[in-house]
Amino acid sequence: MKQVQNKNKVKQRETITAYLFSLPAIILLITFIAVPVVIALRYSTMEYNTLRPNEKIFIGIKNYIDLFQDQDFWIAFKNTVYFAVIVVPLQCGLALALALLVSKRTRGVSIFRIAFFSPTVTSMVVIAILWQIMLNSSPSQGWFNAIITSIGFDSIPFLTSKDTAMNSIIVMSAWQGAGYQMMIFLAGIQGISTDLYEAASIDGANVFQKFRYITIPGLKNVTKYIILITSIQAMRLFTQPYIMTQGGPQDSTKPLVYYIYNVAFRSRQFGYACAAAVVYFVIIVALSLLLKKVLKSDE
Repeated sequence: MKQVQNKNKVKQRETITAYLFSLPAIILLITFIAVPVVIALRYSTMEYNTLRPNEKIFIGIKNYIDLFQDQDFWIAFKNTVYFAVIVVPLQCGLALALALLVSKRTRGVSIFRIAFFSPTVTSMVVIAILWQIMLNSSPSQGWFNAIITSIGFDSIPFLTSKDTAMNSIIVMSAWQGAGYQMMIFLAGIQGISTDLYEAASIDGANVFQKFRYITIPGLKNVTKYIILITSIQAMRLFTQPYIMTQGGPQDSTKPLVYYIYNVAFRSRQFGYACAAAVVYFVIIVALSLLLKKVLKSDE
């Protein structure tokens, strides 16, 4: 009987200890996620202009009705989806190629690992400004156009044409973010047993066959994780268009986060912006659950 009581006391102490260790994380989640979501839901049902903070009028779901009828919202949504659909496979493919390149145990390979990873730890604002300079339409200022015109071609309006602006941001974003995914892929590649590659060599498998039948299956779970986090990051696009194009030309690079920012802090329609933020939050959660289900069904 005493042994049972002692076991129960030990179990209770362990449970209390576990809750105490979890408490800081729970407090942070409530403070910075749960509370802002509740506040946003509340304000989304109001007509609230930040220039008149004392005039909050309850209007129910009118903000949501207006939002779904707002053409600018759908343009921003389309731009965000287009960016995510293109940048995710491009960035993941580039990251895998770089990981395969630096996975070889040769002298000086660590220098390339640092070089490929360094854009990830550099401020996105700094990178966006540098790329804005390099992609300038003027051959006298833009490095890329200086090279293009020097070999006899016309300059390309990378950031001033609606046909090329978003694609230019996609290329820059894939280059900047690939280093992080590269390190995760690299860890996955190093976790694959070398015995499998040796056995495949004895059986006469070439490099492509080893990649197809050993590397890709061995990186299956890593790839799922990378696709999930890259997709969520892609939906959060803001800094690149804010710095490089200000959402132009003709709203061709305006994503959802930039749209919410404009409505909240430029138009001062805070209630309307909260409605857009709630819809954006639902989209992100739905995307996460959908990707998780699709990737899990693959198993």
